[in-house]
Amino acid sequence: MARQNRRLTRDTRYGRYTDGPDPLAAPVDLAEALDAIGQDVMGGTSPERAMREFLRRGGRTQRGLDDLARRVAERRRELTSRNNLDGTLQQVRELLDQALLAERGELARNVDLDDGDRALAELQLDSLSPSPAAAVQELGDYDWTSPTARQKYDEIKDLLGREVLDQRFAGMKQALEGATDQDRAAVSAMMQDLNQLLEDHRAGTDSQEQFDEFMAKHGEHFPSDPANVDELLDDLAARAAAAQRMRNSMTQEQRDELDALAQQAFGSPDLMGQLSQLDGNLRALRPGEDWGGSERMDGEQGLGLGDGTGVFQDIADLDALADQLAQSGPGSELDDLDLDALSRQLGDEAAVDAKTLQRLEQALRNSGAMRRGADGQLRLTPKAMRQLGKSLLKDVAQRMSGRQGARDLRRSGAAGEPSGASRQWAFGDTEPWDIPRTITNAVVRTAASGRQGAGVRLSIEDVEVQETEARTQACVALLVDTSFSMAMEDRWVPMKRTALALHTLVSTRFRGDDLQLIAFGREAEVMDVEQLVGLDAMWDKGTNLHHALLLANRHFRKHPTAQPVLLIVTDGEPTSHLEPNGQVWFDYPPDPVTIALTVRELENAGRLGAQTTFFRLGEDPGLARFIDAMAKRVDGSVVAPENDDLGVAVVGSYLGSRRGAGGALFRNDWGL
Repeated sequence: MARQNRRLTRDTRYGRYTDGPDPLAAPVDLAEALDAIGQDVMGGTSPERAMREFLRRGGRTQRGLDDLARRVAERRRELTSRNNLDGTLQQVRELLDQALLAERGELARNVDLDDGDRALAELQLDSLSPSPAAAVQELGDYDWTSPTARQKYDEIKDLLGREVLDQRFAGMKQALEGATDQDRAAVSAMMQDLNQLLEDHRAGTDSQEQFDEFMAKHGEHFPSDPANVDELLDDLAARAAAAQRMRNSMTQEQRDELDALAQQAFGSPDLMGQLSQLDGNLRALRPGEDWGGSERMDGEQGLGLGDGTGVFQDIADLDALADQLAQSGPGSELDDLDLDALSRQLGDEAAVDAKTLQRLEQALRNSGAMRRGADGQLRLTPKAMRQLGKSLLKDVAQRMSGRQGARDLRRSGAAGEPSGASRQWAFGDTEPWDIPRTITNAVVRTAASGRQGAGVRLSIEDVEVQETEARTQACVALLVDTSFSMAMEDRWVPMKRTALALHTLVSTRFRGDDLQLIAFGREAEVMDVEQLVGLDAMWDKGTNLHHALLLANRHFRKHPTAQPVLLIVTDGEPTSHLEPNGQVWFDYPPDPVTIALTVRELENAGRLGAQTTFFRLGEDPGLARFIDAMAKRVDGSVVAPENDDLGVAVVGSYLGSRRGAGGALFRNDWGL
């Protein structure tokens, strides 16, 4: 058994988890994503676009698509600026110079050499063409006297053969280093069988058995281990197209030199004929590959034919990744990202980042936070609204705590406030127990009975409950200005944030209160919170506070036993009103009739007992005087917050109306 355990331990291998989602992966942070998406939606962005923008930007700890795209662009720029395409020609020149230097040295040292032969050899060397390809060809029948020179010359032909093969079959340059004639013959046989397989495939006469026989015979030349002829074609065509793009990127002089040199590869022109036949088959079978592209490569590091082809394949990978990361095409999805290519080009960490973004997108779509409407567009669901509202309310609570030091919104409720007194429990009481008094009663009763050793046991007559002060139900109307000036002055999003925060507070902490959201621009409309949050900026002129007050007063009259609370957010004087026939009247500067009707409806709210607070946005002195006069007529309050503090001001005013003294303290904090 011990031997078996050791064998199991030795044979165990660990690798990357690829079968479905990683069960050990950390959960994605939906809260941050939903907050960011909600903010963009309130600014007028569609949920679909807002989600994609978040995935592009990323989060506090999560890199986004833009970061990956930047790294892809940097990697591509590095490849094109660092390399040039003269590597093979440079190697040929170096080997040729070494051969000529060794041969000249041998001619000078060899005293047994006939003077005439020496002079003829030196003349032949001196008259060589400056073109490396022509010089190599001219030396084809030269009788070398130096063994070292002969070896260097043969290396040129061997190098060229390995380079041109490495262009089509990655790794061939290293595999054929020091190759024998038998090795070269095996490569030639592979090329013949490959071309036959591809021609049969073009004709539709090939079979899986033919492919399997080919791989059994020549599989060592194809490390990617293709499963069928189509996979083999994909690999070969991608490599051949990269080789063609490399050739397109060379100067005409470089192409001519390499073409002439290639004819001498391995000392036989047959190789180039086989490669030309292969290229023709690949172009015919994979015409969609990029055979016509080119790059400007002007760096200092020379690339050989094989390495250069690999670089052009890398560039093709990077271009494809850039398109995938852009997510700009119709139907683009993050699942289209090639994680293997991303890992090859940028490392495993980049692939992990991309995988996390894929999981985040999937979680957002499956979380119930968004759904498609009848028009096919994504919408934020009530669940997402609640999540966003909680986040906004938390921010408001933190701001209020920082300003006033002692307000915890989680303590807010509709059950009543403790008065500090207690009374004996009676049947039907639902108030919380007063624990200290209850325990004290039990201890005193036990001591009085003389049964100290029996321990303390609670009895029903020991129980006391906390007395609470009854709390009044509130009927709240939040009137928010949606005129074009709100959008122009960047007050649109703060207004929406305020409405959502107040709605969340009322719906979660003061469920007995009834909140109505009323948007007023050229005319007024009662909106639910989802409609208001998704409202696009409105550019119609008009501030119809008169219509909004009519709707608010109707809301108050529906709840005659509740305390009316009127909260008005605006940045302009009323410029429109509702006519008796239902038509909207607009005029600027404000028409006296508009002002009179607005004031009359505000006074109606006052007669209904509404506690009124104006939230004046902007520094216009005329607006300040008007709002102050309006508030004075109904014994209301005026707050002039900055845009970012609007939510704090509105929520604080609402809580003040619910708590009396707390509200006064809040207003004093604002200098009122």
